[in-house]
Formats: sequence, structure tokens, C-alpha cells
Amino acid sequence: MFLIPDATFFVQLINFAIFFVILELVFLRPVGKAIAERRAFIDGLTHEYDEAQVQAAALRSQAEEIRAAARRNGEHALAKARADASNKAAGISAETGSKVAKIVEDAQRVVAGEVRATDASRPQLVAALADGIVDRVLAEPVA
Repeated sequence: MFLIPDATFFVQLINFAIFFVILELVFLRPVGKAIAERRAFIDGLTHEYDEAQVQAAALRSQAEEIRAAARRNGEHALAKARADASNKAAGISAETGSKVAKIVEDAQRVVAGEVRATDASRPQLVAALADGIVDRVLAEPVA
């Protein structure tokens, strides 16, 4: 009881061929095309993502270079400001030192003048002091 192909077999074969052609046109080609478009879209996104990662790395590197340059400039400005402040402090110190020296010199001159005036009037002061002591001693009753 083997199957013997008859006319219905060929009709079914033609039906299957027509169905497969219609299936190909209506479903398989559009789905294949949609899958290919989706794959191309995903590949494009992946490529854009990779490019964005490369750009982000380049921007990070550039930002680090800018930060390093700003840090160097800041340190240079700080060193310059410190040097200027040190120079200004040295100038103020020198100016103050000269003022102090002048004040000390004036004070020494005043003291020297007073010492000379005291030295000049010393004999008179000694005589007045001696007279005062003698007057006290002589004015005291003898016991």
C-alpha cells in the first residue's frame, strides 16, 4: 500500500508552492527586511555609543589637562603673591627699622643732653644736698 501520487497530490503541491510564494511575499520578506533594518539600527547605535565613549575619554583627558594647567597657573600666581608679600614685608621691615633707629637716635640725643645738663648742674646739686644734710644734722638736738 504504497502511496501512489495522483492528481490531488499535484494540486496540493501547487497549493503549497502558491502558499509558500504568498508567505514569502507577505511575511518572510517584510520580516527579514524589518530584522535587517533593526540590526542596522542596533549596529548604528552601537557605533554611536563607541564614538561617544571615545569622545568622552578625549574630553576627560582634555578636562584633566585644563585642570592641571589651572593648577599650575594657580600655584604660579600663589608663589608670585607670596614673593610680592615677602618683598613688601621686607620693605615695611626696613622702613620700620629706619624709623626705630631714628627714634632711638633721638632718644639717645635727648638722654645725652639731659646727662650733660645734669653733669653741668651736678656741683650745684651736690652743694645744695650737702647744705641740706648739714642743716639737718646741726638742727637736731644733741642727745
